[in-house]
Amino acid sequence: MTTEAEAEAEIIVVDSGEEYSSNYTFTDSEVTSLRSSVVDYIYENGRRYHAYHAGAYWGSNDEKSIDAMDICHFMYSLLLHGQLYLAPIGSPERVLDVGTGTGAWAMEFADLHPTAKVIGTDLSPIQPNFVPPNLTFEIDDCCDEWMYRDPFDFIHVRGLYGSVADWDKFYEQALKHLKPGGYLEQVEMNVAPTSDDGSTNGTIYDKWGPANLESGDKFGKSFRIVDESKQRMIDAGFEDVVERRYKLPIGPWAKDKHLKTLGRYFRLVCEESLEMWVMMLWTKVLGWPRDEVEVTLAEMRQAFRNPNLHAYANVTVVYGRKPEK
Repeated sequence: MTTEAEAEAEIIVVDSGEEYSSNYTFTDSEVTSLRSSVVDYIYENGRRYHAYHAGAYWGSNDEKSIDAMDICHFMYSLLLHGQLYLAPIGSPERVLDVGTGTGAWAMEFADLHPTAKVIGTDLSPIQPNFVPPNLTFEIDDCCDEWMYRDPFDFIHVRGLYGSVADWDKFYEQALKHLKPGGYLEQVEMNVAPTSDDGSTNGTIYDKWGPANLESGDKFGKSFRIVDESKQRMIDAGFEDVVERRYKLPIGPWAKDKHLKTLGRYFRLVCEESLEMWVMMLWTKVLGWPRDEVEVTLAEMRQAFRNPNLHAYANVTVVYGRKPEK
């Protein structure tokens, strides 16, 4: 019997069937279908950014970005086979969702746990007004000192890569604001896609990944936390720390049906998010002219639709428990 760890490490089998090429190309109606299945600003380079602690976060918060974030939430749900979290949290009373974005995870969690008080925090006020009665959203910077009076049973983090300058302080604060026995869970993705068969070697991916990592390093908020969160949580004092690793294909090139579906959504997320991910960092931090960034984005979009490039991103889900004493 194959263990979960062995399954996560398996090489993804490429689909080479007759219907592969037709499955690889999106039609306008399919894009519409994928989108419909998930249901004070600063303006630069044609994108809208948060004003609270302006410049602290690299991503834009305009409508296109919001759409991509909602699709990404649905994609993560597919990745985890419908689970919102993996930590064995039981029936929590107080829950914190750090970097809630559109609030999709927090709203779904609040619906599933109506007796829990859920708080979602973010730099951008892009969350909806009509939410479950047990959910509140707050504009806050998780890099500031946490001021919560009452501890939490569960703290959830997803996609904070490139958003935290001092991860040791972050984990220290999370541990401090958990009840004994409470859990922290973090989901992160790497920003330098790779391939099992070497098909991405010598392609635009060789420029994309290093540029992303360099921009985060120079920005002072690393994108490398996907591979560091487990050990950092252990070093902070969390117990029973568990890491799950997943491969997320870019495009429907995988033979496995589940991975093929994930690839469709992830490619859509990537295409919708490319500019939002890098425009601020590459122009203001790396100093690239906007036209060079645009050319690179165009090359990346072509790579996403090249059936001979079998790229995927690594995703980690890490959770740990605060000691009882």
